[in-house]
Amino acid sequence: MRDFLPADKARRERVLAVIRERYRAHGFDEIETPVMEDYDRLHAGIGGDNEKLSFSILKRGMDAEGIRAAADDPAALADLGLRYDLTVPLARFYATNRAQLPTVFRAIQMAPVWRAERPQKGRYRQFLQCDIDIIGDGTARAEAELMIASLDVLDALGLTGGSIRVNDRRVLDAMLDVFGFTPDERPGVLITIDKLDKVGPSGVVAELRERGAGADAVDALAAYLNRPASSPSFDEVGIRAALPDGIPDEVIGHLVALGETVAAARGADAPLVFDPFLVRGMGYYTGTIFELAHPSVDYSLGGGGRYDGMIGRFLGQQVPAVGFSIGFERIVDLLPATDAGGEQAIVLVHDRDVPFAQLLALKSALIARGARVRVEHRAKNMKALLERSAADGYTSFATVSTGTTADDLELKPLG
Repeated sequence: MRDFLPADKARRERVLAVIRERYRAHGFDEIETPVMEDYDRLHAGIGGDNEKLSFSILKRGMDAEGIRAAADDPAALADLGLRYDLTVPLARFYATNRAQLPTVFRAIQMAPVWRAERPQKGRYRQFLQCDIDIIGDGTARAEAELMIASLDVLDALGLTGGSIRVNDRRVLDAMLDVFGFTPDERPGVLITIDKLDKVGPSGVVAELRERGAGADAVDALAAYLNRPASSPSFDEVGIRAALPDGIPDEVIGHLVALGETVAAARGADAPLVFDPFLVRGMGYYTGTIFELAHPSVDYSLGGGGRYDGMIGRFLGQQVPAVGFSIGFERIVDLLPATDAGGEQAIVLVHDRDVPFAQLLALKSALIARGARVRVEHRAKNMKALLERSAADGYTSFATVSTGTTADDLELKPLG
């Protein structure tokens, strides 16, 4: 968990403002949910490994004897927990407020989440998530809206050239069935396949053999992994060429429709890449899954997928849902430090004999003109004062004497 100095905080807020503005332009509405959820909801088996990283909150009123008695049962110690993502709270929010929401609901959530990570570079125990979700639309249009909006965000931030890797959990299930893996083997096989980018085909095959997966199935997967490499186009011909025979036409049709819809909005060279071995580890995904990539880095800048089964757990009625989460912390680290986006930010430097009433009147006059203003006593080390002001996002300064008015100011650039 981190502190942010003024310049860092201002930079983060500028990025958030761009993300919020672009998502709102695409018809999404912002909501807010509590930072805590019921313990049972956070540990309902839908959060994958994140459930193990959840911060739990001790029940109020427990004495030492009660804590000792419940020491072996976390559920008896805690009845609430800090949210580890924004998807589980959204599902609960929709189930609670459905009557007041449109049939197809497009939500924005931009808020902190908490996970008990081991402290290390790039892994934080508190970090910001920026999610958009569409609830109530089971067609490829929903996925396309999420992708188009998120690519638009990257463009608006100056990170042009982004692409989206796409797969479908139903494709993975069908492939494993074609190869001959048993239903009991598949969860472990997917965990191993998810390491393909790190260990390569030989490493995946070796690990599966060590795990004792069916030999014939592993041989079939190995032959498929070692086929001649190609870059399939995101259309029916390309997708079918990238897959073994036996994949349901319905699933392929869903992917083709998605590609056509994104291409209609983004142009013929829509940046979608079909990746039949994209897994994504969250257990609640039921259909399309995707990750946002950028050529400047070798890790994803966001991702998401369809989770049609989650809301039904809270509502008792199945509702289609799909979401996309922008990797805010990673994107902020990629962007260069910039000024306040053209904002006029002025430091007024004054001697001690200037009446404070005059200073505040001058400050108010500049603020009324749209400026951001800070008042500072003249320091012995003016260089340090001005450098600090520039680091805090101020763009100019002026000296103030007794009787100086807003029209008399001589603004000089900082930096």
